[in-house]
Amino acid sequence: MPEDNEKIGSVSPSRYEQIVAELREVVDQHSRGQFTIGDRALEIEPSRLRDGARPEGGWSVRESLTRLAEDIGLKYSTVNNARWVAARWPKEHRQKGVPFTVYRILASIENETERFTLVKQPPAGKPRWTADDASRVLGWQVENPVSKQEKISAIHALAQDEEVAAVVTTDLLRRPAVSAHVAAEDRVRVVEEFTRDETVAATVTTGLLRRPDVAFRAMSDDTARHQVNHAQVERGRQARENFERTSPVAPAIKQINRTVEFLDLVTACHSFVAAAGRAVPGLRDRQLTGDEQAIVHQNIAKVRATLDWIENAVDTGKVDMDDELAALLRGQ
Repeated sequence: MPEDNEKIGSVSPSRYEQIVAELREVVDQHSRGQFTIGDRALEIEPSRLRDGARPEGGWSVRESLTRLAEDIGLKYSTVNNARWVAARWPKEHRQKGVPFTVYRILASIENETERFTLVKQPPAGKPRWTADDASRVLGWQVENPVSKQEKISAIHALAQDEEVAAVVTTDLLRRPAVSAHVAAEDRVRVVEEFTRDETVAATVTTGLLRRPDVAFRAMSDDTARHQVNHAQVERGRQARENFERTSPVAPAIKQINRTVEFLDLVTACHSFVAAAGRAVPGLRDRQLTGDEQAIVHQNIAKVRATLDWIENAVDTGKVDMDDELAALLRGQ
């Protein structure tokens, strides 16, 4: 609060007090005026269970109040609201010094006893009611937020527009002190929300994986590692298809690849024959156990099936294997 010798705005404290006293009287006059409008509107149209109903051969409530509003130069909503507040506050329960705005807010309290008792008791430590005090009683948003929750509610109300909310969130998260108070799981959710767009997600992921610690932790996750490996294979396949489709030297490269594949196949057969030639003589005068024989026979079956597969691929160009062969090569 300003010291006694400090000005309040452009006036001295004593002049300020004079202005306050004068305006309180104006507010009281305004409250009395609003209640007068409400009382007279109630006189013309007492409260009904259904205000829109039209009495037999008479006017509806809206028609009557619209006529009254036009005759006194006010809006229908102003007259109707004054009538409603007056109905909620009979004359014997109206208190001097309480603004009409407070009466209008507290009128939303359904319990009459609670409503009539409350208006006589301003909030603790305050000599009179304010509109914000009345709003706090009902849990409504206040114009001048004081508590942490009131400030949070005010920010939410101002950021209902999605674009505004996005800008505010971005600006706040750039403040280190704010970011430090956000829980880890909440930060993850924020990042997920901002990276719903595939292009944004790809850019962010690329930047993050350039950080060694982040890349190490990410690759420790089996699913993430599998997805990266799958992406690498898929990228390679797409690059190869694009090259074969667009490059003028693709036919020559394909021919070379076929030659390399031929040489790889011949080398594989030669390696198998050479390895068998070294291993089989070592069995001379040695009797394998039953389990050892079973294992060798299983592998011979795989080799025999693989040789049939190779022979069919060489003769027909078809490299697909049937389910039985695939299961056998998997050891099933």
